Amino acid sequence: MGNRIITIGRQFGSNGRLIGRKVAEKMGVTCYDKQLIKEAAKESGLWEDLLENLDEKPTNSFLYSVVMDPYSFAYSIDNSSYGMNLNQKAFMATYNTIRKIAEENSCVFIGRCADYVLRDFDDVLNVFIYAPLDVRIKNVCDRYTDLNEKKAKEQITKEDKARASYYNFYTSNKWGHIESYDLCINTAKIDVDAAADMIIDTYGKN
Repeated sequence: MGNRIITIGRQFGSNGRLIGRKVAEKMGVTCYDKQLIKEAAKESGLWEDLLENLDEKPTNSFLYSVVMDPYSFAYSIDNSSYGMNLNQKAFMATYNTIRKIAEENSCVFIGRCADYVLRDFDDVLNVFIYAPLDVRIKNVCDRYTDLNEKKAKEQITKEDKARASYYNFYTSNKWGHIESYDLCINTAKIDVDAAADMIIDTYGKN
């Protein structure tokens, strides 16, 4: 068996990040999330601030290109960076970093299209974490005490739209659709520890 890799896609407010970190902790491996930006910046030479601003956040022109051709980048993913805009260069920096890390170490990746980036790797389990809107609103209000329910709902809608647009543009899959993942977990029915155990147990059975 090669390196043990788990990727976590997540709806905003579903506790996906917490679950990914718990999985990594229980497995004794590194969890790559925002940390991935620093690694990508180091490897690519792009400014860290630039990568952070573009991380899973499409621009208006980017959103327009998604509407016009939702898979326009996925089919040219292995091309050189010639002619790419900043969004695409930022994605490729992250893309190359994810593949390099996966070749060298067992780990957990959160978001950043890692399931698609590693689609040709063995020993990868792709997970999607979701929850009903009311549960996510409560989670977001608990996490960000300055947000009321209305603001929390607006933030959830904004974040999920950005993540879906980002994922759908850079992959040939659909964000959140069960066909794109090996395991989907509703966190309204299970807590963080139990979800982490379920993921690790499922990985062991693959």
